[in-house]
Amino acid sequence: MTTLYAFLPELVLASGALGLFALSLGTGKDRAGWWVALGTALVAWVAAWMTFDVRETIFDGAYRIDGFSQTLKLILIGVLAVLVLMAGELRDVREDIRGEYRFLLVMSALGFVLVTSCMDVLALVVSLELGSFPLYLAVATRREREGQRSQMESAIKYVMFGVAANAIMLFGLGYLYGLTGTTSLPLMAERLRPLAETPMALAGIGMALVGLFYKLAVLPFHFWTPDVYEGASHESTGVIASMPKVGAVVVMIRWLSLAAPEGRSLPLLLGILAAGSMLYGNLIAMAQRDFKRLLGFSGIAHAGYTMLGLVALDQAGASASVFYVTSYALMVLACFTVISRVSEDGRNVPIAGLAGLHRRSPLLAATLLVGVFGLAGVPPFAGFMGKLALFTAAFERGYGWLVVVAVLNAAIAVYYYLSVVREAFFGDAADLSPIRLDAATRCLCVGLIVAIVTLGVLPGRLLDVLSAVMSAAGMTAFVPAAAS
Repeated sequence: MTTLYAFLPELVLASGALGLFALSLGTGKDRAGWWVALGTALVAWVAAWMTFDVRETIFDGAYRIDGFSQTLKLILIGVLAVLVLMAGELRDVREDIRGEYRFLLVMSALGFVLVTSCMDVLALVVSLELGSFPLYLAVATRREREGQRSQMESAIKYVMFGVAANAIMLFGLGYLYGLTGTTSLPLMAERLRPLAETPMALAGIGMALVGLFYKLAVLPFHFWTPDVYEGASHESTGVIASMPKVGAVVVMIRWLSLAAPEGRSLPLLLGILAAGSMLYGNLIAMAQRDFKRLLGFSGIAHAGYTMLGLVALDQAGASASVFYVTSYALMVLACFTVISRVSEDGRNVPIAGLAGLHRRSPLLAATLLVGVFGLAGVPPFAGFMGKLALFTAAFERGYGWLVVVAVLNAAIAVYYYLSVVREAFFGDAADLSPIRLDAATRCLCVGLIVAIVTLGVLPGRLLDVLSAVMSAAGMTAFVPAAAS
């Protein structure tokens, strides 16, 4: 009974997925499917909160429930609830498969929730794929229009890059298994510690991270990002831009615990990839005219920012990375909420198409302003405090050059983010017809604005919780920065 209670959030998500699968077998159940998906997210969030203080290891040590895993489950399930509200009626998804789409969404959330507790390499890989494969299918569900089949090209590109990245990741994990003779992460970390700076160990850890670089869209594993963002439906792009990135950071923290905290080779590699991602993403984003493509390229840059905390290889850096990727998920979902409501018939929205938004829908304009300013790192929003925490963690570990690069890139990003705000608040639009918002959308917009501002004004609470739960979880590889 104790094991079932500890596993309660996962059981709720699995039960909700089964209910959605049953609904998808019939017709005319679209509204019921929305309620089931939203109810599943809310009940699972309550279950994660109820089990927050549970400390248990199950499945022969392969699955650990602790403060770190439960905190990440609260974040991921919260993102799922936002995604269900954002998707709404799924106007850009084919009507005959909307039930299946919501089933895929909940199954993907279940996979990434499982990732947070996995302490075995095989369990981690299986959970990652459970989270990823539904998204491969979701990209192809966009409703077809005359002369537009880009969703198929995007889905193929997403799958092919995913398969290649996963193959490299599994090859690297094979190296690590060969060196340690175990798939248990704690045992692997213990046995790998004396070998952590050897060429084979570094190669194994580096290749194992490739699958996660792909999900984060870190250069040079980013090529799929702008095309998938542009070709997928607004709802699918919102999922891809948020949930997998949170899951990828969690797994990277687990796998980087295999590295030696005093080592320099792996952090240097991560720093170079972070700098390249920031430069490439921000410079190319400046030339974009489609809002979704702009968010795709800026997502590459934000992956680089997120890596700043992981370069530090300490608790402060890891906590800052989780804080930042959580803030990023909320900010980018605020932008996609606006896109999905402004879009006519589910078509992509050019930046010029946002002109006059403050007159058409003041609430959507405010949501866009908070989301974009947060992504730009403007105080007092979450993006500013997230970047500050990342810069501090990297600087205290001696990566001043990387912080300088990040600050310069943050300044570059302000230019193209302000172009979005300029169109929304000062652009002239031919169509000034008001945009009608339902109650769920209004609640979602207000909730996102409050969350982004709260994380920006009071970031210490979440950062302290993340640091405390990581320490209590026994992540000894991530030593406090002062002790290094």
